[in-house]
Amino acid sequence: METAGGNRSRDEEQQELSKRLPRVWIGYLLSFATLVAMLVAVEKHPELASGALVVPPLYLFLAGFVTLVYWLVCVHRMHVVLAHAPQWKHPVSPARAVGFHFIPVYSLYWLYKWPGEVAKFVNWKCGRLALKPWKPGLFVFLAYAACLVLGPGGLLLLFVCLAYLNEWIRRGLAGPLEPQDRSQPSV
Repeated sequence: METAGGNRSRDEEQQELSKRLPRVWIGYLLSFATLVAMLVAVEKHPELASGALVVPPLYLFLAGFVTLVYWLVCVHRMHVVLAHAPQWKHPVSPARAVGFHFIPVYSLYWLYKWPGEVAKFVNWKCGRLALKPWKPGLFVFLAYAACLVLGPGGLLLLFVCLAYLNEWIRRGLAGPLEPQDRSQPSV
């Protein structure tokens, strides 16, 4: 049996990990700024709306670029938190989680795969099927597809998915303490 002090330190550790999760509100602000930049660019350069192949204005490119970089920073931070979760051996390193986004064609599979690993953590920590592994992967994949179709407006959906995953990780971190004999699911 653990002492109250042992439980408190574990609770504090889990709260500290929860605080290290990505700040989704920053992503929302960046997405909104990118959307505003897109509206201004279309107003100033109507040929952008027609689908003609033109180079976007620098301010639009930079806004979208910074937002996508922040998305990758958030993916990295999420995997850092999972890598430090007590008693959990996360199968995806933070660097791999980001790096696989840059591999053509495989990145489409990866957008589906890595959120499923988050679901495996949540289910392991809760000791039950709390989050179906296909669900978050499908949400992230569809948000990415919407980003390709909608442009900057779709970036907001990526951060909605991130908020969804953050909430489940918080629930998992705050979930029941793991018995020593519970084994980690195979990957």
